[in-house]
Amino acid sequence: MKSNKIKSLGLAALVASTLSFSYNVQAAVKTIPIDGSSTVYPITEAVAEDFQKKTGTKVTVGVSGTGGGFKKFCRGETMISNASRPISQKEMDACAENGITYIELAVAYDALTVVVNKNNDWAKSMTVDELNKVWAPGSSVKNWKDVNPAWPNQPMKLFGPGADSGTFDYFTEAIVGRAKASRSDFTASEDDNVLVTGVAGDKGGMGYFGLAYYLENKDKLGSVAIVAKGKTNGVQPSEQSVMDGTYQPLSRPLFIYVNGTKGAFDKDVKAFVDYYLANAPKLVKEVKYVPLNTTEYSAVTKHWQSKKPGTGFGGKNEVGLKIEDLISRIKD
Repeated sequence: MKSNKIKSLGLAALVASTLSFSYNVQAAVKTIPIDGSSTVYPITEAVAEDFQKKTGTKVTVGVSGTGGGFKKFCRGETMISNASRPISQKEMDACAENGITYIELAVAYDALTVVVNKNNDWAKSMTVDELNKVWAPGSSVKNWKDVNPAWPNQPMKLFGPGADSGTFDYFTEAIVGRAKASRSDFTASEDDNVLVTGVAGDKGGMGYFGLAYYLENKDKLGSVAIVAKGKTNGVQPSEQSVMDGTYQPLSRPLFIYVNGTKGAFDKDVKAFVDYYLANAPKLVKEVKYVPLNTTEYSAVTKHWQSKKPGTGFGGKNEVGLKIEDLISRIKD
């Protein structure tokens, strides 16, 4: 993986958060401040590293979760926000109050991955209903046998993203049926590496995060095949299952949002986004996410060049978005 992006997330995020204000207060130093999703972080950090080497323009990439990133973005503190879900109505309103417009750009696909401890040899697949039983608010599941009586008497330890995470929003929407509806007695962190360590260290552990973090740690974690509603066979997360639409309901697009009030007309920000979209096909794959196809990247690039602000989602997250739907919304 490019410069071990994922494992170095914590330190890089700390540095980025310290420097994120420099765009506004240090005019002599060309800096592009970015914050947001830990899932999108490895992609944007890979782009930023290459861009800085080629141009000398400084780019800082923080990790405060999708929700935390939008809070900063809508206050005008960052020029770009990484997001693992579309902007919400509340965030749209916050941006509007501060006169901030935004250009929504899909940059990759992700297969949100349910992971278990490497020594878990029973939960090879799980249905959406079984996952709902575990994660729904008020769930009384404490043991793996509570989910399926054929499974062993093994205490369950749960790990998941924090409330500011877009992954948390998407997973709860897809599995429970309502964003942010979840049991609260699990170990939460915005740093996916903390979740990896937790699941890897407990035989009864289970968690969820983006595909890249699983692939980076598959020597110590297992992935669970997901049985979609109305289906009988489980599907493993992979580039192929995302692209052919069979990995449901946990396949999702990933985004960057560019400040359309100031950022889109700043020559350094514009150059960075141009570089991002031109190099995304290679770098997205390098950090183990799923790139859009050539036609989709072309559509996203055309949308960026139009500088048309707004979102195609109307403030609501949607589960199971198909590739053709994404293209049509970008064109709109």
